Amino acid sequence: MRRLIAPCTFRFREKASVFLTELHPACTAEERAAILGRIRKRDFDATHHCSAWRSGCPVQGFGSDDDGEPSGTAGPPMLRVLEGEDLTDLLVVSIRWFGGTKLGTGGLVRAYTEGVQGAIREAETQGLLEEVRVLVRGAIEVPAEAAHLPYAVLGAFPEVEIQGQDFSGSSATIHFAMPPGREQALEAAWRERSRGGEIFWLVKL
Repeated sequence: MRRLIAPCTFRFREKASVFLTELHPACTAEERAAILGRIRKRDFDATHHCSAWRSGCPVQGFGSDDDGEPSGTAGPPMLRVLEGEDLTDLLVVSIRWFGGTKLGTGGLVRAYTEGVQGAIREAETQGLLEEVRVLVRGAIEVPAEAAHLPYAVLGAFPEVEIQGQDFSGSSATIHFAMPPGREQALEAAWRERSRGGEIFWLVKL
């Protein structure tokens, strides 16, 4: 998974229409609304301001907007490019100035797809994309006197990172993180060692 660290743009012309595609780092709805508001104000003379976004690591939310283009011809194709490139925490806006020649639904899909792909290539060329390490996070709660048991099981999984331990009354909670893929194996190992105990997943893919 990758994340954008700075804005990037890509402009091209398709049958007299001008497309300006912009990538912006954005993690929250407020950030996305502010960026889109600035772009709409700046390019008030544009015909469309289509957009798509993804957020979270792992991805917790996503969306798209055709902004007046025929349904499914702008926002969804843009979103599919973001998904295919495994990008998160960003907003892509494609601004179109209509040049008088209709592109048709297929042409629109290709144009909006090309715009996002071009912007991503520019971001890669400029070194504006960074790798994001995806982890699932969990916790195991046990009686305080048995706090050593989770460590024995977690220690058998080299990819697990212990992130802390909390004591509350007569119980202890061990917090950990790990790359996705071996959650079921860890759950099975803990159930066997604890005779039916559960792992509480805080973030799970």
